[in-house]
Amino acid sequence: MNIEELQKQIDQEVHKMNHRPVAEFEGYSPYEMTQILYFTFGPDSPIQLQKLSDDEYKSIPVLNQTKYLTDLIKKNGEIKLTKKGFLPVKIVSELYHQGFLEDPDIRDGISKLYKESDSMAITLTRILIDITGLTKKRKGRLSLTKSSEKSLSDNHALLQLILLTFATKFNWAYFDGYGENRIGQLGYGFSLILLSKYGHEKRLDTFYAQKYFDAFPNLLTSVKPTYGTLESYTANCYSIRTFDRFLNYFGLIRIEKENNRFDARRYILKTDLFDKLIKCTPHKE
Repeated sequence: MNIEELQKQIDQEVHKMNHRPVAEFEGYSPYEMTQILYFTFGPDSPIQLQKLSDDEYKSIPVLNQTKYLTDLIKKNGEIKLTKKGFLPVKIVSELYHQGFLEDPDIRDGISKLYKESDSMAITLTRILIDITGLTKKRKGRLSLTKSSEKSLSDNHALLQLILLTFATKFNWAYFDGYGENRIGQLGYGFSLILLSKYGHEKRLDTFYAQKYFDAFPNLLTSVKPTYGTLESYTANCYSIRTFDRFLNYFGLIRIEKENNRFDARRYILKTDLFDKLIKCTPHKE
């Protein structure tokens, strides 16, 4: 066997390995997992975003909160921010009381809404319109960019922009105390696959956390729990980031709790919107 034949044989074996199904990847191959991780909605990914009807876009909380805020900016021409760069109190109150997104502590009367930093959901929206490039800040004033007009007039384009920005540019660790790690955000597409496959039945959030860490066990190595076991600590981190502050904000799941205790078991169920927006195809042989 000459060198060329040997190299051809090696290439064939590598190709087979890269396209062989892996149980921990829910039967997807290493090649497919690469697409899921780095080209989540790309042409070779098993995950695709589908277009919705106008009414269906109206059921996506973070999309509609973004549109409401950008409409306010457009109506006013610009909005004067506070000295610390936050939205003014009047805008915060008006935006929050539209009911697109709620903060559990405000809803349950644990805290009150006085300013932007009191609402995680509103702070997130302000950050998103900034890093998506929909708005610009100049001399303490917030206004729309010229390039925003096209995205704001197309629900699908705007949703795709917000979703990809949230998933790849916004730091999911920003609002929690679980440390600077990539839990949940790395492989968010794999979480979509899990919900597509199993979300038709109510399942514990820990069911998904277990499967997620089976696929990405290296994420556990750098975590030092500040309470409980490593398993419970990382499962809570994954659940809060993936379900409460990602899929729930996009209207793709429902979260049901057994009771109001902080340690109550949580069940996850995908919404009808999920399968209308997210299409997942199985492993290709």
